Amino acid sequence: MTKVVSPFWKSSYSGQENACVEVADTTDLGRAIRDSKQHPEDGTPLLTVSRDAWRNFVQYL
Repeated sequence: MTKVVSPFWKSSYSGQENACVEVADTTDLGRAIRDSKQHPEDGTPLLTVSRDAWRNFVQYL
């Protein structure tokens, strides 16, 4: 099972906006992604992606 191994962070481009996503590192070197307004402690699921999927996504941007 993939686990989050770092604090979540958001892009510095987000400024003080609350309508954004946050990412964190995972045990399999991928990323966990969540809505900045919701937290998994509240039962909100995380989207997890592999290292390669994250790299492809970032390169596409």
